[in-house]
Amino acid sequence: MIFLLVADAWRLARAGYVLAREGVLSLVSPAAAPPLARPLLDIARLIARKDAGDRRQRFSAALSRLGPSYVKLGQFLATRPDVVGASVARDLEVLQDRMPPFGQAIAEATVADTFERPVKDIFAEFGPAVAAASIAEVHKGEVIEPDGQRRVVAVKILRPGVNRRFASDMGTFRRIAAFAEHNFAEARRLRLETVVDTLARSVSMEMDLRLEAAAYAELAENTQDDPEVHVPRVDWDRSGREVLTTEWIDGIKLSDKDAIIAAGHDPKEIARIVMQTFLRQAMRDGFFHADMHPGNLFVDAQGRLVVVDCGIMGRLGVKERRFLAEILYGFITRNWRRTAEVHFEAGYVPFHHSVDDFALAIRAIGEPIHSRTADQISMARLLALLLEVTALFDMQTRPELLLLQKTMVVVEGVARSLDPQLDMWRTAKPVVEDWIAGNLGPVGQLKRAGTGLGEMGHFAATLPGLLTRTARVVEQLDEATRDGLRLSPSSLEGIGRAEAKRAFWGNLALWVIAAALLGIWLG
Repeated sequence: MIFLLVADAWRLARAGYVLAREGVLSLVSPAAAPPLARPLLDIARLIARKDAGDRRQRFSAALSRLGPSYVKLGQFLATRPDVVGASVARDLEVLQDRMPPFGQAIAEATVADTFERPVKDIFAEFGPAVAAASIAEVHKGEVIEPDGQRRVVAVKILRPGVNRRFASDMGTFRRIAAFAEHNFAEARRLRLETVVDTLARSVSMEMDLRLEAAAYAELAENTQDDPEVHVPRVDWDRSGREVLTTEWIDGIKLSDKDAIIAAGHDPKEIARIVMQTFLRQAMRDGFFHADMHPGNLFVDAQGRLVVVDCGIMGRLGVKERRFLAEILYGFITRNWRRTAEVHFEAGYVPFHHSVDDFALAIRAIGEPIHSRTADQISMARLLALLLEVTALFDMQTRPELLLLQKTMVVVEGVARSLDPQLDMWRTAKPVVEDWIAGNLGPVGQLKRAGTGLGEMGHFAATLPGLLTRTARVVEQLDEATRDGLRLSPSSLEGIGRAEAKRAFWGNLALWVIAAALLGIWLG
């Protein structure tokens, strides 16, 4: 335990020094800091680099220097404006997840170890890294099909030692979160331990590339009837825990608007596709790409939206999908009362609060943005209002909605970069109405009735076995208590040890008190 405390102290000290050196701590107002922390802020200003650049570059640079765990933490905190504040969360969205490549020799050794064959027996060509991130890097390769045709592929390779580094840092993050929740009420409301656990689960899934391959396959299956979307195919024969091979994509990144126009594509149409694709994934499928920044989105020659890098995916249950659909529909139709009721029905707002008061707060958020184009909407202002409502009505963090909230903001930003006049409510309306009609209308009622009949039939089929097991339990309980409740010898022995231990400490405490009283009396 002492070793862990020393290790945590060392990591925190190093993180503090890097943040101070990059000028991040210089941005903290001394008036907002506790009195004991103000001298430390003064020291931080003295050691800050003079060429630290603007704020978002400072934070990005500091997190990049601290390593992949902190880069991921920064990306994840961008989903939690209620923790770091709306402006910091918005700045973290531009965090560049770029790391130096770990080298061609190591990449080839990883491929050879994974498949227990030389690289030349797996890939006809295996080029240098074309992109390197905190967890993995990507190489361009070629394979030869059985018919002799050559096919270009993307080969993603896990960064060596990343599992050990993340496990160590996640332990530190967990202990810090536990300390904060134990000592601060606001940390308990924000559920910081849950935040760290969600981050840890997300990262652990990213570090097994077989899971990413499965996510590609599921996303492709869900969107196979969507002509405007394409998901790269997975090469399962050349994929494993540390290596993922997929179809190579020749397309234009959505961040290059000029190239999109030059290729003859309509940016406004692409913006619509981006917004509606995300909503269909979230509401229709309950499985959505949760990292839809411009670097992971392309336009191919057919004008389709191509989605890559399925390392971070979000999943919504029926309850959460209904919540999302009704919230969006409430905003679209300006039905603030129904929007408020949905929060209470989902259990997100404690019932001791007033539905009418919450509806009024929702109206204060919704009216200013309704029927406005994207360039007239201040997302920072909207987030600030949402956070105020969250605190005012004791709404706790909802882990299942974290990635959804973050992705909605990112997707809206991507769409706005392509079409500054985009009306996101009008764009969302047909997708939301389709889901409402199919799930909450007459068709949805029939579906739920059919599901209910199926569940009743399953229960009826299992009822005889359930009754048999219940009778057996009752018989065993009657036999055990017929002559009084009897404990096993091991249970009695355990109780005896516990009582002896408690008696020992109790006697010791009495002796200490007696000795103290004797010392006072003699003195």
